[in-house]
Amino acid sequence: MIIETYAEEERELKVSVRTSLRASSIDGSLSTVFSNITGGVLLSSFLIDLGASPFEIGMLASLPMLANLLQPLGALLSNRSHSRHDYGIWTFLPARLIWLVLLVGIILRGANTDFSRELVYLTLVLVITSNILAALGSASWMSWLAALVPAKLRGRYYSVRSIVSNVTGLLCLPIASFIIANWQGGSIAGYGLVLSMGILAGVASLTCQHLMIDVNPQRYQTKYQAEPEKEHYQINLFNNLIAPFQDRNLIFFLIYVALWGFAVNLSTPFFNLYMLENLGVDITWVTLLSSLSSGANMLMLLVWGRLSDRYGNRPLLILVGMAIAITPLFWLLTGISQVQEQLWLYLIIFHLFLGGTWAAIDLGSNNIQIGIAPIEHHATFFAIVSAIAGVSSALGTTLGGTLAQYAHYEGILGVFFLSAIFRLVAVIPLLFVHENC
Repeated sequence: MIIETYAEEERELKVSVRTSLRASSIDGSLSTVFSNITGGVLLSSFLIDLGASPFEIGMLASLPMLANLLQPLGALLSNRSHSRHDYGIWTFLPARLIWLVLLVGIILRGANTDFSRELVYLTLVLVITSNILAALGSASWMSWLAALVPAKLRGRYYSVRSIVSNVTGLLCLPIASFIIANWQGGSIAGYGLVLSMGILAGVASLTCQHLMIDVNPQRYQTKYQAEPEKEHYQINLFNNLIAPFQDRNLIFFLIYVALWGFAVNLSTPFFNLYMLENLGVDITWVTLLSSLSSGANMLMLLVWGRLSDRYGNRPLLILVGMAIAITPLFWLLTGISQVQEQLWLYLIIFHLFLGGTWAAIDLGSNNIQIGIAPIEHHATFFAIVSAIAGVSSALGTTLGGTLAQYAHYEGILGVFFLSAIFRLVAVIPLLFVHENC
């Protein structure tokens, strides 16, 4: 009788976990709609239409990264809570509803076109505020999923989840850009319409989390404490923050994260700006190219997921990282007359290659940090990784934006060249990282 009861409980748990993971995939899909509309090429194009400078476009990319500095604080606060679900609602819901303020600003701008500069500043304020709130919940969310996804299925599940999100992005970006470009009230008013849809999708995604198994972080972490007889896990702020820096393996990974974040964001935020401003590519075509990249990313995720489960994530990050390191040099070729004659073909091939290879980086980076993180410090380690990545990425974007602002055309090409060199250097620390099997 006891054996039958235990078997029944096991079956119910497996069903609940499967339901949770499906709900998480739907949540990721809807969240992708929100993030694609409130960031990336659509928001950059919106600011360009308002007259934003290259430096302000760089700030648009760097502000969310700086917000990640608060992830360690969010990890500590979430560890004091008794519910990953409730904590996530209190952080992510305001982060998405706050964009309603921009809708009001767009309406006011329709009656007064001189409101454009103020709308640029308002957008930047909303970006940092929204991302601060989201940063406080990110580590908790990653820790929640890490507790639910079985280790042996990690590569496959995250690849499938990313595929679902990428399919959504593949459909969302072209549709949104078409609405913006063809809206009778103008592109700015069109963005306002698209933004309202994005906010609805963002709020709807949070309802999916009601179907996921909730995790009490204090009970979950107590299993791995040296003194399990303690009834309640009391968080030691200093020990939680210092623990990742006492492990040589984790230190090398954090060095990689810092260097890679700086090197990548030295140039990446300005690829779309370069196409829009210097190459004269229309916003609709830019979003179509982004969709092609997402499609390639989606197709390759299952391949990279199986390879990561079989060979590990570190080899993928090293090999694919070296390939991605040289991609900024592609833009240096756009000044050659032979390339300009076949520019569309080059852009299509470049975005397909970029999407396919970045799938390995995104998947491998996520999986390797889950694999090497101390279980008792999951949320804290994820937060520290995000904070370091945020600071280094913001520095890279700010430096890139400054060079692009004051050196203009030649400055952007110089930034792309520097980025390629730094990316190659950033891969070196991975040689000293040992992935736990």
